[in-house]
Amino acid sequence: MLKSSEFHQNFKFVFFITSYLAKNFSPKKIVRHALIFTFLPFNYQQFMIIDINQLDFNKLYTYTDYLTWQFSERVELIKGRIFKMAAPSRLHQQVSMNMLLKMGRFLEDSPCKLYHAPFDVRLPLPPHNVKGDKVDTVVQPDICVVCDLSKLDDKGCNGTPDLVIEILSSGNTKKEMKDKYDLYESAGISEYWLVQPSEQFIIRYHLDHTGKYIGSRFFTEDDTIESFAIAGLKIEVNQVFSK
Repeated sequence: MLKSSEFHQNFKFVFFITSYLAKNFSPKKIVRHALIFTFLPFNYQQFMIIDINQLDFNKLYTYTDYLTWQFSERVELIKGRIFKMAAPSRLHQQVSMNMLLKMGRFLEDSPCKLYHAPFDVRLPLPPHNVKGDKVDTVVQPDICVVCDLSKLDDKGCNGTPDLVIEILSSGNTKKEMKDKYDLYESAGISEYWLVQPSEQFIIRYHLDHTGKYIGSRFFTEDDTIESFAIAGLKIEVNQVFSK
C-alpha cells in the first residue's frame, strides 16, 4: 500500500506524463494508464529535477517542465526562460505584510481572493504566439488579487489576476521594472502596482482601451492610492511603509 506522500508524488508524475501524451492518445486510454501508474510504487524521481544545477539556463522551458522541478530554490519562468528569485529582505517582508493586512480587511467580505508569494500564476501567451495549450510563463507576484474564481485551481491561478503588486528589492529592480512591466502589459493584467520600499513610493499602472499601461505619478507620504480594478480599495501610503 502506498503512503499518502508517495501517492501524491506519483500523481504529480502522472500529471507530467499525461500532459505529454494528451495529443497522441484517446482520453480513455490516458485515464486508464494514469490510474494504474498512480497506485504503483515506482521510482518517479528519475523523471524529476531535484537540483537546480541540472537545468540548462540557456534552454527554453514550459509549465510541463516546471512541474518536474523539485529543488528548494524559488524560480520564475518568463517566456520560457528561468529567473532565480532572491530571498526577500526584512524591509520587503514588512511592506508586504502591511499591504496584506490592509487589503485583507477590505476584501474580507468580497468575492475576490487575495494571495501572496509563493503563489504560482500561469500567464497566457499573446494570441498570435499560442501553440495548443502550451504555457511558458509562471510568475510568483508578491501580492495579487483574483476576482474571477474560475481561474483558480489547486496549483494557483491559471490566467491574469485583476491586480498584481510587486515590491522591489536591490536584487530585482531591473527585472521588476522592465521585464515584469512588459510581461504584465502583454498578458493583459488590468492593474499593476510597483512598490519601492527604500524610496517609499508606489507607481500604479492600469491598462487603457488600447491595451497599453498608463502610469501614475509617484504616490508618496500622505498620499492615498486607490485601485482602478478593485472598486473601493484604498491604501494610505504612510501605512504601507510604517515600521
